[in-house]
Amino acid sequence: MRAFVAAPDTVEGFRMADLPDPTPGPGQVLVDVRHAAVNAGEIRHLDVWPDGQVLGFDAAGLVVRGAADGSGPRAGDRVVAFGSGAWAQRAVFDLDSVAEVPGAVDLSEVAALPMVGITALRTLRASGPLLGRRVLITGASGGVGRVAVQLARHEGAHVIAVVGSAPRGDGLAALGADEVVVGLEAVGRPVDVVLDTVGGPHLVAAWGLLAPGGVLHSIGWASGYSAVFPVNSTFAPGAARTLRSFGDATAPAADLALLVDLVVRGVLRAPIGWRGSWHRLGDAIEAFRGRRVSGKILLDLD
Repeated sequence: MRAFVAAPDTVEGFRMADLPDPTPGPGQVLVDVRHAAVNAGEIRHLDVWPDGQVLGFDAAGLVVRGAADGSGPRAGDRVVAFGSGAWAQRAVFDLDSVAEVPGAVDLSEVAALPMVGITALRTLRASGPLLGRRVLITGASGGVGRVAVQLARHEGAHVIAVVGSAPRGDGLAALGADEVVVGLEAVGRPVDVVLDTVGGPHLVAAWGLLAPGGVLHSIGWASGYSAVFPVNSTFAPGAARTLRSFGDATAPAADLALLVDLVVRGVLRAPIGWRGSWHRLGDAIEAFRGRRVSGKILLDLD
């Protein structure tokens, strides 16, 4: 098979390689990958992977070989999957990291959902009931942001989408944002929940916007800047405010199935901002770094 692997000694940080098909272990399935997605963090941190490591985490395709014990999806089933090694013609995934995709949904519609969908879904779930609450999402034009806007609106929240420039806000109102604003300075009232994907000064400013009892989820650091909290800025009278980290993407099968169901029901649309042949991965990454991609990159393994 062919696969994209880490190449830290190159300018690109990746290369195409010919590799033997992976062998599934107990509790795993072998998948013929038809579509793979690229997450922002994967682009920013290509240099952290050892030379030759198969890259990527999001995929959708057909099961070639089911689990040895007969459980889970069987050969020929259509699945969406989350796990290391997704940018390859074939990949193995744990049973607790795959979900079946009904025939009514094209595999390309769900391939870009795993990482961003799990992140948005689990952080919002950890925030408690959202009905009537003000939910602020920074970096809302990105993959996590676009999914979070849709999920928060579906749960009845008042959604405030924050972007870096007016063009980056295109389409967010149609996804369910009640307000689309440029910069946190435009947020006029306190909020109950924050999903921050930017980090740095944005994280500090978002903390200052929290209402008593509010929660701020730090789930990304796209800015690359340090966050410095002013003296006494973490003190406030009233119900305690909370700053939470996020990084738990373990055993996502049930949540993947939920996301697929939301797509089937027309509640959720995958945040695809660039789609093309996987042979154009370099072009896609260049477009992302040039801020010409809103959402995620979807690769067709043609």
